[in-house]
Amino acid sequence: MKSSLQYAVKTYLCTKIYHMLKIGVLGAGHLGKIHIKCIKAIADYELSGFYDSDEENARKVEEEFGIKRFKSLEDLIDTVDVVDIVTPTISHFDCASRALKKFKNVFIEKPIVTTPAEARELIEIANEANVKVQVGHVERFNPAFMHARESISNPLFIETHRLAMFNPRGTDVPVILDLMIHDIDIVLSVVNSNIKKISASGVSVVSETPDISNARIEFDNGCVANLTASRISLKNMRKSRFFQRDAYISVDFLEKSVEVVRMQDIDREPEDPMAMVLDLGEGKSKKLISIDKPEVNQINAIQTELKSFYESIVNNTTPPVTINDGYNALDVAYKIIDKINASRGLV
Repeated sequence: MKSSLQYAVKTYLCTKIYHMLKIGVLGAGHLGKIHIKCIKAIADYELSGFYDSDEENARKVEEEFGIKRFKSLEDLIDTVDVVDIVTPTISHFDCASRALKKFKNVFIEKPIVTTPAEARELIEIANEANVKVQVGHVERFNPAFMHARESISNPLFIETHRLAMFNPRGTDVPVILDLMIHDIDIVLSVVNSNIKKISASGVSVVSETPDISNARIEFDNGCVANLTASRISLKNMRKSRFFQRDAYISVDFLEKSVEVVRMQDIDREPEDPMAMVLDLGEGKSKKLISIDKPEVNQINAIQTELKSFYESIVNNTTPPVTINDGYNALDVAYKIIDKINASRGLV
């Protein structure tokens, strides 16, 4: 019996070692350090180290986390199975293409690259490499959205508000690429239809690019999404509302909470005198209104998305947020920017 148990334990440990993936982080800024912390908490990854071109910052990160600091991007790529790219967006294409050409699996933060043209080229490189690529649209892994996702079915109207207090970091790009792109990806993930029309407006208040913007996306199936993003608000807000036949789902990405309101046809008065009933008039059935505010399990979204990438690699499955998803969100974001520029006479 003892030998059987020892054999089972040995087999399990060998399996774990076999499936453990070496991962390296490119970029150790604010978000890069968060990635490092999350990876250290995932047992299935072996964190080989990081590379950061900023000498002073790299030295501080090496001391803070006690992990190897690679002297060059190439050295890191050659050492690992997975490259986690958390560098400024302008360098995403260069870093990702180098890693893919050496057949490394790539996790790349959003936005995927600088332009849709770069994204299309990167897709071609990734297809040739035949490895896994996942884009870091982290709101897909927000526990509130993950809980609400099962209730969202064929939405007809979507309204999103992503408001942030002013922060100089990120103002080198329009608020569409900085904030709204999160909600663009969420909308595209739940609406199974092609886009028919995009309308947009935006205003530059404190920077050279739009700081507040509104976009209206109309789909072929009749769904309409109204998206608002601002980085000059007095308070932070990240809320989305999904309206569909006989249901309304509200997701608070900031507070990580969900509210689901449903309407159900009834042919008689409910026994509960406190029940909410909607009377649609003579000759029409009444509707019972129910409100559900489920408890949402609080999880680390970044850690969850990085773990999901590991699972897609070892199980040879499609990553939850594909390179094509990253391209689609970026492409829509640029179409919104084009609409704004046209309205401002910049095209």
